[in-house]
Amino acid sequence: MAERNDPPGVVYVYAPDRKAERPMTHLDSFVGILQVDGYSGYRPLAAKNAVSLAFCWPHVQRRFYELAAAGSAPIATEALRRIAELYRIEDDIRGRASEERRVIRQEKSRPIVDSLAPWLTEKLGLISQKTKLAEAIRYTLSRWDGLTRFIDDGRIEIDSNTVERSIRPIALNRKNALFAGSDAGAEHWATIASLIETAKLHDVEPLGYLADVLTKIVNGHPNSQIDELLPWSYEADKMLPIKQQAWSVP
Repeated sequence: MAERNDPPGVVYVYAPDRKAERPMTHLDSFVGILQVDGYSGYRPLAAKNAVSLAFCWPHVQRRFYELAAAGSAPIATEALRRIAELYRIEDDIRGRASEERRVIRQEKSRPIVDSLAPWLTEKLGLISQKTKLAEAIRYTLSRWDGLTRFIDDGRIEIDSNTVERSIRPIALNRKNALFAGSDAGAEHWATIASLIETAKLHDVEPLGYLADVLTKIVNGHPNSQIDELLPWSYEADKMLPIKQQAWSVP
């Protein structure tokens, strides 16, 4: 996980399937905290002891919500209430320095999670183990270390919603692109998508950014100064409108 003073970025990596070996290969040399969804392919990374997984609370929340929405479900409803308390704290500290977030989480969020785990364990012993509620509780408790890792580290988010929002347009379009192009084309597309989403993350208009970068490349921008073409090197308020871009094609 990057330090706060590192520029944020979005990176898409193409893989032809969802086999666990894909993240293993891509993150082979990674050491640190990895914030993930429920995909089981990340588990082997954690088994190497070089990676700590931080799990996403909405994946837990969704299971209890489905039960509560279907009818009277007092245990699921109470679980949702307690999770909502965590989110109210996060709403108050969003955007603050990581150390400040850690201190507030220790004070306010820690008591909530410390009481939630034994409460869930108690309720699990009172209900049928074949129910959806039992599945939801087991899912939560089996991921408890990763779910609560954000309490001790202010850099970690309570969820991966930022990533989910970034990938949603791609997920919505994947059926349209299912039979288009090739593996090589998908790898190129992943690079372009990474630049576009990183530009958006820095409030840089993507089309204007790409037009400017291509112009500079065509005009012989040196490889040794490639860092100058990365999205975080641009200032949003200094980007020229597309119609003012000066193209010079040899």
